[in-house]
Amino acid sequence: MVPATFELRFPLSEVDLWAAKYPVEDDTDAFDAGAKIRAGDFSVANLKRIVRWKSDRRIGLISENDPDDVADALRLTLDARRARSAFSVLMGLRGVAMPMASAILTSIDQNKYTVVDFRAQDALSIPEVYVDLNFYLLHYLPECVRLASKAGVSLRNFDRALWSWSKLKGANK
Repeated sequence: MVPATFELRFPLSEVDLWAAKYPVEDDTDAFDAGAKIRAGDFSVANLKRIVRWKSDRRIGLISENDPDDVADALRLTLDARRARSAFSVLMGLRGVAMPMASAILTSIDQNKYTVVDFRAQDALSIPEVYVDLNFYLLHYLPECVRLASKAGVSLRNFDRALWSWSKLKGANK
């Protein structure tokens, strides 16, 4: 696979403008669930709150996981020393692929992770074929951190800007 070239489809100076268009209430429940997970509540209910934010269609698949497996996966995710391990554990659950794992980790620690999905990729001019763990860890996350820093915004607000731009100007999925 040829490495992706990141090309932000709006000026970096407009990140705050696009982030402000994000419906913040959409992620409030997910980030509250992420805080509960950080505090040790490894319940399926908390995972479902995050999944509902990212893709309500996945709730049925998440429900097929044994509650003990979910608790173990969330506990191991928090204990993981490396991002690769945290992602790998989550992606072992039914209904959790790369985009969902990034949303779960973002809701748990929005300063360390960011969401990768078709909207973010659209705003960064990245083909969807690039959604895999190596791409995320080696290219996507570092580039998002770099661009957010350059724009002077948090990683979460950078993601909100990508999502809003794509929703309002880009992909119509």
